[in-house]
Amino acid sequence: MQLEYILKSYARYAPVYDQTFGWMLSFRGRSMAAGVTNKRPGKVLEVGVGTGISLSYYRKEHEVHGIDISPDMLERAQQRVARGKLSHVSSLRIMDARELEFSDDSFDAVVAAYVMSVVPDPEKVIREIERVCKPGGDVIIVNHFAAEKGFRRDIEKFLAPLSNKLGWRPDMPVQEILGNTSLREVKRHTLPPLGMFTMLHLRKDHETALQ
Repeated sequence: MQLEYILKSYARYAPVYDQTFGWMLSFRGRSMAAGVTNKRPGKVLEVGVGTGISLSYYRKEHEVHGIDISPDMLERAQQRVARGKLSHVSSLRIMDARELEFSDDSFDAVVAAYVMSVVPDPEKVIREIERVCKPGGDVIIVNHFAAEKGFRRDIEKFLAPLSNKLGWRPDMPVQEILGNTSLREVKRHTLPPLGMFTMLHLRKDHETALQ
């Protein structure tokens, strides 16, 4: 995925995102991801906050920071925060997830929902997420990952050359995330519709952080 195509896609999707993709992806995936963080209040980073559709799912005791590469999406997130008086949202910033402008071990939890297959260099993004997560902290990834076999895998291979036009990679394997991080997998959930999405709950162990 090239950045220029991603920005064009988000500029195109931003005005209609909530009414199209938002309703389908929000309730189960985004609410479950926020739910993992809600077990204990803390400082949370949402990578790829988009229009801010998930911000209301976080506990009010949190300190939530959101980043996105798209100014069109972020403008709508800022409007949502103001309209909903979401005081737990501390900042919304334009930022490239490949080079997070935060110190090491800054966040108790990091959430990246429906992001990893749309960013350039997802291996860099997961390493940056790991870097800014505190030891003992949680990382929650929600994404479409390629099937290993079967009819769905055939469709994903067919669509792969159209990734730049689609604005996301339909053939991204889960190992592209798990193989580029020391984060430990805690749990994996298959999500609707039709099991097309997966939630990975990962954790940054204290022992790993000391290496």
